[in-house]
Amino acid sequence: MKRRVLLAEDHPDTVEVVKFGLERLGYDVEVAENGLEAVEKAAARRPDLIVMDMMMPVMDGLQATAQIRQNVKTKDIPVLAATALARPGDEERCLTSGCNGYIAKPFTYRQLDAAIQRLFNSHPPRT
Repeated sequence: MKRRVLLAEDHPDTVEVVKFGLERLGYDVEVAENGLEAVEKAAARRPDLIVMDMMMPVMDGLQATAQIRQNVKTKDIPVLAATALARPGDEERCLTSGCNGYIAKPFTYRQLDAAIQRLFNSHPPRT
């Protein structure tokens, strides 16, 4: 069975490229176009992993991750911050908000896959 990934990203070009890469890596991908939609889809669909952009409309990725962590249904879903926020302190801010990993844009499919594998290796599948 394919692992399910929720891609929370608001830029259509980035969605297209990252979704294509995730599907090529063997994941079943669903897209959320803003942080609020990511929170809602995480609770409804319970993906195996969330790839979360940090700068999105309606609700940013930091706020969305914090809400995901507060919900008993979603609190254990690994969240990978995939963001252009790459200034000093940004990674720490993402991890403090509840993200389990961090990858700075732009990234390669190989880098994305390695980051995802690290999270899957450190977070056993939920039952």
